[in-house]
Amino acid sequence: MRTDVEYSPVGEGLGMSEFWLYVWMRRVAVIAAHVVALGFTILMSLLSRPGTSLFSWHPVCMSVAFCLCMTEGILLFSTEGSPFCFKSRKGKVRLHWFLQALVVLGGATGLGFMVASKRVSERPHLATWHSLLGVGTLVATALQAACGLCLLFPKLLGVTSHARLRLYHATCGLVAYLLATVTVVLAMFTDWFQATVKGLLWYAFLLLPLFPALVVMNQITNAYLPKKKITT
Repeated sequence: MRTDVEYSPVGEGLGMSEFWLYVWMRRVAVIAAHVVALGFTILMSLLSRPGTSLFSWHPVCMSVAFCLCMTEGILLFSTEGSPFCFKSRKGKVRLHWFLQALVVLGGATGLGFMVASKRVSERPHLATWHSLLGVGTLVATALQAACGLCLLFPKLLGVTSHARLRLYHATCGLVAYLLATVTVVLAMFTDWFQATVKGLLWYAFLLLPLFPALVVMNQITNAYLPKKKITT
């Protein structure tokens, strides 16, 4: 008897014990990514001392938007270790959109504070790789939001290939997230951050944003890997 079974190649070739160890490790990694994203955002907010200057709000808004909301907006679709695993797919999509709307709002607010701070201090705009890549990240995020609108209202916008658009949205979303991660890492090389954090603690901050990025990349690539068919 022939039966076609679709499966993802993730975990292929593992025995039962190895498989459950793999699942357990992925669950721990997702939980750790939640903790790191929240902890990093809190630490950046404390280091920024919001309210002391116009610039102090820039790291707060950007870390809340991209390090916390964007990370949680992706990880909520994870089946391992997500606090939103009890929600339906429709509920997760709505929560995803709410979090991504906060990303756009927080990013725009953080950009506004930076522009205002530059004008007050009369310093040039777009003078560092951090600022240049930051603008690119904001543009990519805005395009992702537009793509998400097509997925949210496919009939209204005349979208026919829903599955293909979802794949494009996930792939481009991963690119936008990695751009955000690189932008955050480049922030560690700015004069403000290097004057605030020094020594071994600086290296710890440098590595922290990379862990959630690895978990997010693993989740998206596993979810959208080309599926094979086997015949038995």
